[in-house]
Amino acid sequence: MLGFQDPVADAISLLRPRTVVGPSLKASGEWAVRFDAFLHVRIGGLVSGTCWLLVEGQEPVLLREGDTFMLGNPPPYVLASTPDARPRPAEQVLAGAEDGLVRIGPESEDDLYLCVGHIGFDDRNASLLTDLLPPLVIVRVDDPHGGRLAQLIDLLATEVGITAAGGPLVQSHLAQILLVHMLRAHAARTDRPTGWLGALNEDGIGTALRAVHADVAHPWTLKELAELSNMSRSAFAHAFKRHVGVPPLEYLIQWRMSLARDALARDSRSISELARATGYLSESAFSTAFRRVVGSSPAQFRNQAKESAHSAAEGV
Repeated sequence: MLGFQDPVADAISLLRPRTVVGPSLKASGEWAVRFDAFLHVRIGGLVSGTCWLLVEGQEPVLLREGDTFMLGNPPPYVLASTPDARPRPAEQVLAGAEDGLVRIGPESEDDLYLCVGHIGFDDRNASLLTDLLPPLVIVRVDDPHGGRLAQLIDLLATEVGITAAGGPLVQSHLAQILLVHMLRAHAARTDRPTGWLGALNEDGIGTALRAVHADVAHPWTLKELAELSNMSRSAFAHAFKRHVGVPPLEYLIQWRMSLARDALARDSRSISELARATGYLSESAFSTAFRRVVGSSPAQFRNQAKESAHSAAEGV
């Protein structure tokens, strides 16, 4: 069986997250740092002090001690003491890091203390999450989730600032825990996002989603999923598409193909075995569905993935 039973855990596992944390930033006086556009997710939070976050296309946001933020596939952005401070390139500033810390200006009791982490995903399936995220999510310290996130940011900053056995592993896990809590906070809001992330909080739809993930090889029908959700077929289909963005059986196909892409790139099971594991009675039925969603046959996809991996290993 390829799936688990929790859509968030399934998606993050399938994304193969790669985490880079720090260096942390301490700053006083007038300062500004400009970060280039980047892929996937950046998470940060203020251990102490305040600063402005200016994301292209968004209104400037004042961050305070204990606040956390998440940027999804964002355009260039600036962190600054004031909105009109002249920024320096982040690459130039971060090059001066020592012991996981960059300092701007003299040491002061009113220092800003900021910790950030970048989480990259496997490009084959990154859209599973990044397509659901707005450019910016802010969780204030007084939000129901805010206190827990502030504690995690404080722990992460501590790990970045010390040299201890297992430090990179702890930092990576803390950053991924932060990601999950940020996703929970985002999904719990009244303006929750369209997509599977927001739909998990809908009792009937969430039940159907969890069932699909628990047994992806089961030959699910619209009738079965509707019964699990305690709805009629028409009401379930309408509610599912409204919350998730695609019809129920289309979501099932897309999830199966996401699992298949990952498996074809990473393991050696035969295509017929993979067909059975993703709920198809024949290799030809699986191949037809795969080509429709991915745009190539499973065999072509596997060969391309192997060539890409070989090229990367050779440094091409």
